[in-house]
Amino acid sequence: MEVKIKAIHFDATEKLEQFINKKVEKLVKHNEEITVAEVNLKVVKPETAMNKEASVKLNVPQRDDLFASKVADTFEEAIDLCVDALKRQLEKAKKDK
Repeated sequence: MEVKIKAIHFDATEKLEQFINKKVEKLVKHNEEITVAEVNLKVVKPETAMNKEASVKLNVPQRDDLFASKVADTFEEAIDLCVDALKRQLEKAKKDK
């Protein structure tokens, strides 16, 4: 699975990118057909609490793309929430087969 990380209007740190890769790659356990995970990070203006938005789109062949977008205090927290939501979507998709 290829993980594409796009930080909009800021530079993501190496540590943040490693965290995202580690979390997103765990989704392969739920569906090995995932080809690409597109992660978009952006800071929602104004500079307040709960202003970090992360969205993750999974490309799965022969299926609709799966998508989750969450806002939290930190990008790590937002990524965790996205990954949890995508795990539920992947489990549901598996049952619907």
